[in-house]
Amino acid sequence: MGSPLQGIFAAAASFFLVTLLFGVVLFFCRNRRKPTRSSRSLPRTQPDRLTELSSVTAFDSATFDPSLNQISMSELLLATKNFSPDLIIGDGSFGFVYKANLSNGVTVAIKKLDKDAFQGFREFRAEMETLGKLRHGNIVKILGYCVSDMDRVLIYEFIEKGSLDQWLHDTSPESGDLDCRLPLSWETRLKVVRGVANGLAYLHGLDKPIIHRDIKASNVLLDSDFEAHIADFGLARRIDTSHSHVSTQVAGTMGYMPPEYMGGNTAATVMLDVYSFGILMIEIATQRRPNLPVMLDREEVGLVEWARQMVEKNREMEMVDSNISREELEQVKIKEYFRIACMCTNEKSRERPAMEMVVALLSQLTS
Repeated sequence: MGSPLQGIFAAAASFFLVTLLFGVVLFFCRNRRKPTRSSRSLPRTQPDRLTELSSVTAFDSATFDPSLNQISMSELLLATKNFSPDLIIGDGSFGFVYKANLSNGVTVAIKKLDKDAFQGFREFRAEMETLGKLRHGNIVKILGYCVSDMDRVLIYEFIEKGSLDQWLHDTSPESGDLDCRLPLSWETRLKVVRGVANGLAYLHGLDKPIIHRDIKASNVLLDSDFEAHIADFGLARRIDTSHSHVSTQVAGTMGYMPPEYMGGNTAATVMLDVYSFGILMIEIATQRRPNLPVMLDREEVGLVEWARQMVEKNREMEMVDSNISREELEQVKIKEYFRIACMCTNEKSRERPAMEMVVALLSQLTS
């Protein structure tokens, strides 16, 4: 074989050996990396963390009352007929309220929160556990909550006679309750006012006061004895005793919000509730909606301005709902009633009385 041919064979053999060697090296390198990636274990704590997150976002529930066992979302769906519109008994902040009969025979009110009302789950659970511990005769009890995927549901005690708003303003025969056609007596209205005052004084007197931030007639429920129960804590916030709750959003309902909100001061203090309570006092006595103007000397004015001018002119008796028998009324006590309401609705928040003082003043009206 000639030398040129030998050179060709030698070159081909060398190329083959180099290619084979490169292939073997590449094969081992790939096999060595692949097990390393696939067999890399997560830290020991990570599976537990994933399980925890899955458990709180997929399902979680708690009860705060011994009359209830642990409640599942499936039971709530069954009790509300898949949240049927036929069972709606109220429309609170951030969701509808349904009447439901649980499997243990207990009748409850169930509030399904709107999805746009969601907050961090841990914050939600902490607030529910705080509110679930509230026990006062004039505060609606939160019996528990249930979370399933994106659904969050609150469970309240059921209050028989519905909202104060219905009793004051929904007097049509179509309301479904013939009793609603009868005006509330002055004695009953005063009882309701005192009940709301007691409930607020309790909330404001806690070690860390709770501001309701949405006191209004539709958030006051009446039981079979017409005892008032403050409901719907969707906007409620806890504060330190020396501070206010700072918020960038205005909370509350038009007609009940204090004048400082109109000036851009959205910091929530207990005096916010005091102002709303004063508006509620005027509404209960006069049966006038706070968000509607009132005619005074052929001029439209707001409810608070109307009440203030009527008090200055000693026309308090004219302010009381005409459906109330005048035989029930004592002029001296009516004047004192509206004086208290005007104190609560003072434009200067620092000059409004604390709810504890309001309770003491109201107690003198029934003595």
